[in-house]
Amino acid sequence: MIKSLLRLLVVFLFLPLKLYSQDSGAGLNYQLTVINNPSVTGSEGDGFLRLSYLNFYPGNNYNLHSVSLSYDGYFPSLHGGAGIYLSNDYLGGIINDLKGGLSYSYYFKASRDLYISAGLSASFYHRGFNLSGAILPDQIDPMAGVVIPTEEALSSRGRTVFDLATGFLFMTGKFFGGISVAHLAEPNLDDSGYSNQKLQRLLFIHGAADFNLSRGKNLKIRPLAKLEIKEGFFSAGAGSVLESKSLSINVIFLADSKNNIDLQTGFSIIISSLNIFYNYRFNIASQENLLPFSLLHHAGIALRLNNVDKRKTVKTINFPKL
Repeated sequence: MIKSLLRLLVVFLFLPLKLYSQDSGAGLNYQLTVINNPSVTGSEGDGFLRLSYLNFYPGNNYNLHSVSLSYDGYFPSLHGGAGIYLSNDYLGGIINDLKGGLSYSYYFKASRDLYISAGLSASFYHRGFNLSGAILPDQIDPMAGVVIPTEEALSSRGRTVFDLATGFLFMTGKFFGGISVAHLAEPNLDDSGYSNQKLQRLLFIHGAADFNLSRGKNLKIRPLAKLEIKEGFFSAGAGSVLESKSLSINVIFLADSKNNIDLQTGFSIIISSLNIFYNYRFNIASQENLLPFSLLHHAGIALRLNNVDKRKTVKTINFPKL
């Protein structure tokens, strides 16, 4: 009983913190960028299958997890990229958010050394509830230590909504960057009429560069940055990735309008067409005393399934390995 109560309280306490922008992204992580910005779909040329797992607030038994699966690639017949993605956020056994969608991006050459991609994605978003094991505070008799019937009227009915996102990607020389707007439809996840759970529009801006540190191009450093803005909230991050042909390491600093300052570090191992990555994020400073020191573990793989002859396509890029 105590565990069920703690789990329910944690979900409602940390849900606004974790999903303040109604997304469970991992900040600066290019393995999830296809979900955040549809214009990057197929921008690496080759077809990639990506699988990610995130564990939020590890070591605290909050039971907050997120899994995502995506595939995207460049298709000459479409003169652009196409992709599909599916993600599932499991929040304490009480709330489950399932999201899936399709994305397409069209590539064109704007000038001698400027290439632009315009993307659009259409998705569904389903929020479900499992209240069978939930125990609310008014059900507990602190003297008798028993559970009594609740006076709260809770509905376990789920809701499915439709959503849209659009974005642009710019590539020139050693630099590339993108801008996207998510939740164009601003769907409402709650149909009870008692609350407004709209997915507010989210502006996402990201960029990176590629600088060689050796003549043989076997070692490079890749500075990168991102900015997320929505009504009443923003988050920014910057850092760099040091890459070789078989190994990369990254260090990212992140800050937001809630006065949180976080540090993310991780590594990636490249074995032929397989990329295995891991990231760990922890809080450095915060005005929230309840915020745990460890924020998330993020692990996954990216597998190249098919090769595209890049000499016959428009300009392609290689994402930073994180």
